[in-house]
Amino acid sequence: MQDIEIARNAKLKKIKKIAEKIGIDDDHLELYGKYKAKISDEVYQDLKEKEDGKLILVTAINPTPLGEGKTTISIGLADGLQEIGEKSILALREPSLGPVFGIKGGATGGGYVQVAPMEEINLHFTGDIHAITSANNLLSAIIDNHIFFGNELGFDKVIWKRCVDLNDRTLRKVEVGLSGEKNAVPREDGFDITVASEIMAIFCLAEDLEDLRTRIGNIVVGYNFDGKEIKAKDLKAEGALAVLLKDAIKPNLVQTLENTPAILHGGPFANIAHGCNSIIATKLAMKLADYTITEAGFGADLGAEKFLDIKSRLLPKRPDAVVLVATLKALKYGGGQAIADIKEENIEALDKGIRNLWRHVENIKDRFGLNVIVAINKYITDTDKEINHLESKLKEKNVHMSLVEAWAKGGKGATDLADKIVDLCKEPNDFKYAYELEDSIQEKIEKIATKIYGAEGVEFSEEALSAIQTIEKNGYGHLPACVAKTQYSFSDDAKNLLCDGPFKIHVRDVVLKAGAGFVVVMTGKIFTMPGLPRVPAAETIDIDKNGNIVGIF
Repeated sequence: MQDIEIARNAKLKKIKKIAEKIGIDDDHLELYGKYKAKISDEVYQDLKEKEDGKLILVTAINPTPLGEGKTTISIGLADGLQEIGEKSILALREPSLGPVFGIKGGATGGGYVQVAPMEEINLHFTGDIHAITSANNLLSAIIDNHIFFGNELGFDKVIWKRCVDLNDRTLRKVEVGLSGEKNAVPREDGFDITVASEIMAIFCLAEDLEDLRTRIGNIVVGYNFDGKEIKAKDLKAEGALAVLLKDAIKPNLVQTLENTPAILHGGPFANIAHGCNSIIATKLAMKLADYTITEAGFGADLGAEKFLDIKSRLLPKRPDAVVLVATLKALKYGGGQAIADIKEENIEALDKGIRNLWRHVENIKDRFGLNVIVAINKYITDTDKEINHLESKLKEKNVHMSLVEAWAKGGKGATDLADKIVDLCKEPNDFKYAYELEDSIQEKIEKIATKIYGAEGVEFSEEALSAIQTIEKNGYGHLPACVAKTQYSFSDDAKNLLCDGPFKIHVRDVVLKAGAGFVVVMTGKIFTMPGLPRVPAAETIDIDKNGNIVGIF
């Protein structure tokens, strides 16, 4: 049975019942139909003094192009904790339309562990990402309108881009202002995907609506003829943008197929942005349940590093435990097995791929000082020989492991992981950051590259060095670094899967995101506007004669 059919046949509860389960009454809900609601900010204020529950971060090894099932494991773990009698909640990202119509076809879990209503969540949901798109593009319109009417602020260079929540590589570079009107000023512009917009990052890192408005005002949108910054607040834009986001900033409540509460809010990618759901959602979830399960995008070198070095600095606590998701197919892919043969048993490729797993385990345990368990997301093609081989290798390293069958069995298939997480959360951590905010921007990048990626060093382009000098000169040297890098490798080369020889990270540009509060480090050939694959998922997504959506999974 396909994911969409499983979700359609699930017995969902009215969202009021899910809210009641975690102590939220009707007065604090804004309903979006029967199964979706936004949560009033008054709920967090009422719970502010309550002790936080345990925080579990779900991350992964470097993935195959289809991902390794972090969301599936996250949902399975939350359902598994519920199955063993623990009070759990999910705090996840909202899906972007980019991967839904691109390569993934959906991002709400799979099999019997999904968040629902899955079709609505995967498409327009409650309109948050549309609101972010509109806010981003309103700022672009205000900038060009200001230039049209005389350019009082003296824009010499505009660095703010437009955005759209789709994969569309042809929009990476465009010309605007070509209408031929007397005052129109043609200039080069471009589009990012919405989930890479600084508005999305601000949305996810803001404490509340007031903080959101302040951060928007601090966005650097360009430079004048004297090389000085021009900010959104110089254009008096922050109020209007905040108005567009006033409803979106409230977190969304949904449920799993087994009726476990789930808060979905915000959705930055981890390869081109910081990869974590909103601070607001995570902080609220920790007040509402004993165990909050959250995830960070792509491999731990990207999502987990950014969660720990960027988001954790704004949270009241660090993760109590980390779940590192792996699949045998990803391990074999990382070990050199062709994607077309990934279902075939191959112990040799598995052994080579395990090196990738070790690096992630060592980063979490030794670099960040956190307790970790490896969760194997089981597929029907996995053989007992391969599973036993991997388990023996993990035992040699004294690494906790759980074989998770949540995709096929729901929460019951994750009770072993749930039991082990409860025990793991009782063990002390010795958390430390990969770098300190007092380090220079160059030092931060070098520490991430050498300590986390295992690179022998970093090569900076002249453009990147010039950008760093300007950023530090303008007083932003204390900001964290958000590295935009391929998700398929520890290196910045997507084809270098094994990384078994010396490599360097190549930084081609560093971009200030003053509103979000970090600098984006552009490496290799990464783009902030993805392209569609040769055969996009959009080709198989349709609507049948009964009005049912098909092809989303």
